[in-house]
Amino acid sequence: IRVDKEKTSMRKYVLVKPANSDFPIVVYRKNETTFTALLLRCTHQSNELNVNGDILTCSAHGSEFSNTGEVIQGPAEQKLTSYPVTTDENNIYIQLS
Repeated sequence: IRVDKEKTSMRKYVLVKPANSDFPIVVYRKNETTFTALLLRCTHQSNELNVNGDILTCSAHGSEFSNTGEVIQGPAEQKLTSYPVTTDENNIYIQLS
């Protein structure tokens, strides 16, 4: 969250690194109460993805995914692993299992 002269802006996404995972998770804010959490592991050959705004890109073979995890461009054919997200007044919870 950024506060700038009476104006508050929210980040569109954040990256988190769970202690028990080899890959980070990107959490996208859809609106004030809705979030999407995606594992940044390409479904083609398990390479780590790069976040480029709303596009997730695999530098190994060029697969691209949307901010909802859907395949935009192959060679990947399966969508990304996603996790349920819940919130309360102060926190965002990613349900990893």
